[in-house]
Amino acid sequence: MATLLPRKRVPHNGTRGVDLPRDGAAADWHDARMVVVLLFVVHWQLSLFCQSFFLHRYGAHRQFTMSKGWERFFNVLTAISQNSSYLNPRGYAVLHRMHHAYSDTEKDPHSPTRYRGIVPGLFQMMYRTKRIYHRIAYFEEAPEARFDGEFVQSRFFEWMGKSWPMRFVWGAAFAVFYYFFATATWQWVLLPGHWIMGAVHGAIVNWGGHRYGYRNFDIDDASRNTLPVDFLTGGELFQNNHHKYPMSPNFAARWFEIDTTYQVMRLLHWLGVIDMSASQKMRYTAAKAA
Repeated sequence: MATLLPRKRVPHNGTRGVDLPRDGAAADWHDARMVVVLLFVVHWQLSLFCQSFFLHRYGAHRQFTMSKGWERFFNVLTAISQNSSYLNPRGYAVLHRMHHAYSDTEKDPHSPTRYRGIVPGLFQMMYRTKRIYHRIAYFEEAPEARFDGEFVQSRFFEWMGKSWPMRFVWGAAFAVFYYFFATATWQWVLLPGHWIMGAVHGAIVNWGGHRYGYRNFDIDDASRNTLPVDFLTGGELFQNNHHKYPMSPNFAARWFEIDTTYQVMRLLHWLGVIDMSASQKMRYTAAKAA
């Protein structure tokens, strides 16, 4: 019969103590310290995938097809993963189509070229984007007809996306999780990121993808490819490639570029969840380089 060992209380960095057996389990305790970090990474990647795969490549561009059942599934998954920062598919699609039509001009809803420095320029850009998004998403302003149509819509999720009580509920849920599982003060710095995850992804891509990096194609905007292997934003930072071939589900053009979202999409295509057989193909030759 197993012997129950007395337990001792082990505090860490001034936070709440956690009961551990006297015989140690130090390795287990070390692993447990990273639970909230793991939550943040999983939340980042899942929210990022839903925004890139469902809202962007499917909702805004229709680069591939899927059944209505899978469409509803991914809409629910997007709402859950983005939670308090859920982006309405209609608002997202209209703004993105405007961005392609008016890229880096005065009519572009989120071009960084109109601002000087990252502070306060990034925040000014995102505030302007938020205002335009809200008017479009919630039918306060009618967009140009060519940008409208073919949206996934859900009245409940539309309500959730603009409901402050629901945002507080989601935010409180994350805070409660951190209360029980955070083991170091620095981990609490990650908490606000959960609340505004969708906006953070948009800020990184909209700002970085049109200011920093290299260009594969000489086109009439400031789009750039920021990271050759894009694990940070799931391929979204291949903005120059994407603006050249906007209907291609693969945002990587050169042999060393890796679009992580597209790699998952290849699996979904193989499983029959989506169909990319008629999709535009990304092409690159040295002659087309800027």
